[in-house]
Amino acid sequence: MSFREESGSEDGRSSSAADLKRPFLHTGSWYRIGAGAGGGGSGSGVMGSRQSSLMDKMMMMSSAQVIKDTAISAFLCTMIVALGPIQFGFTGGYSSPTQALIIDELGLSISEFSIFGSLSNVGAMVGAIASGQISEYIGRKGSLMIASIPNIIGWLAISFAKDSSFLYMGRLLEGFGVGVISYTVPVYIAEISPQNLRGSLGSVNQLSVTIGILLAYVLGMFVPWRALAVIGILPCTALIPGLFFIPESPRWLAKMGMLEEAELSLQVLRGFETDITAEMNEIKATVQSGSKRTTIRFAELKLKRYRVPLMLGIGMLVLQQLSGINAVLFYASSIFKAAGLTNSDLATCGLGAIQVLATGVTTWLLDKAGRRILLIISTAGMSLSLLLVAVAFFLEGSFEEASHMHHVLSVLSLVGLVAFVVAFSFGLGAIPWIIMSEILPVNIKSLAGSVATLANWLTSWIITMTANILLNWSNGGTFTMYMLVSVFTLVFVVIWVPETKGRTLEEIQWSFR
Repeated sequence: MSFREESGSEDGRSSSAADLKRPFLHTGSWYRIGAGAGGGGSGSGVMGSRQSSLMDKMMMMSSAQVIKDTAISAFLCTMIVALGPIQFGFTGGYSSPTQALIIDELGLSISEFSIFGSLSNVGAMVGAIASGQISEYIGRKGSLMIASIPNIIGWLAISFAKDSSFLYMGRLLEGFGVGVISYTVPVYIAEISPQNLRGSLGSVNQLSVTIGILLAYVLGMFVPWRALAVIGILPCTALIPGLFFIPESPRWLAKMGMLEEAELSLQVLRGFETDITAEMNEIKATVQSGSKRTTIRFAELKLKRYRVPLMLGIGMLVLQQLSGINAVLFYASSIFKAAGLTNSDLATCGLGAIQVLATGVTTWLLDKAGRRILLIISTAGMSLSLLLVAVAFFLEGSFEEASHMHHVLSVLSLVGLVAFVVAFSFGLGAIPWIIMSEILPVNIKSLAGSVATLANWLTSWIITMTANILLNWSNGGTFTMYMLVSVFTLVFVVIWVPETKGRTLEEIQWSFR
């Protein structure tokens, strides 16, 4: 089913004017705009002639030539939507370097600033609830466009804030946008990627989050907090026009009954010389196995084909946050101070850079080694490193601060923290989002994906709100709790999580039947 072969035919498909009038939210794109312009220039008033030459003219376009290769096409689409996770990470990292400046200028108390920091999680929970239905009815691209608007407004509200009310409003709006982005981006990437690249491209989502966090950390050391909020507008400002130059998810289009649009989208993603017959047939078979408007009753969720993917998707995203990663990242400065490090801000930036590098290695390894083995290595490494941190903090209290042994234990706790972040980034950071987007059946993906994303954000909020209290209670005790969760996550992965490397989404979802 190469598009070149089909484009010259004079069948019913070529006579439909609807293909040229689809809203940009569905497919969007240079390949429709260019083709339409070329058709108009031919002087023919007959739609059949105009449509029959559409693909021939597409093949002449330089932009079409650039993306003939599957990897390049999917990669470029992923790079554009990755602006969303960069916004996600920037939102998460913003409060750390700006705390003292905002408190001083606006006269906030510590508790008021803590509310400001946590409101992004509250907004994200609301966004997570809405994300599935938004992406279901207006598409993956439309969802990202909608998510960008509150993000931009939120950053503007923060940059012009004169009191806590504008700060709170802006943070809530940012959180809502981030909640939608956190579900939509991994789903879109999974649905457009070829099976041999889906893991690597999917992990770009988490890599972009870590880059956003690092940017907030580094720029926050040099830029005033209001200017930093203005910089926060840039990712979503670039994302909106970028979305017009990439195709909509072919699987979503097929689910909505737009099979011609789905074929065109898939052909653009795979390259104009590629035969997409087998992949398109799999997508059609999956769509035909259940109505696009099917309502799943709660009783049916007990069936294996729904129960197991739900348990895995929600379980992995909850355990990701229960590991305590956000407690370490959000309160890195105070943890480093407790470990005896003087320049905690610089150490926090260093930790962010290490996280980016480790996630980058994961991106390279995912489609070579597989998801399951990386998760096992990641959770085992997290368990050991957290054990080291807990023991070091417990023993520190037995020695005087000026003693050599106290200094050695401080260094060990820092090494353990860095190893924990590296181990987390090596697997548990990116892979739960990839697995969630891969295993959920198409007819429950919007609802189940929303629930899984909501569970992740709710757990993140609980960990963030309790971390300071727990650290004040006992550093060693807190990290012991996180270590026990990591051990349980290791057992969960070994027993339950399947390998999805090298399988199509349809094959993965059929395996649960």
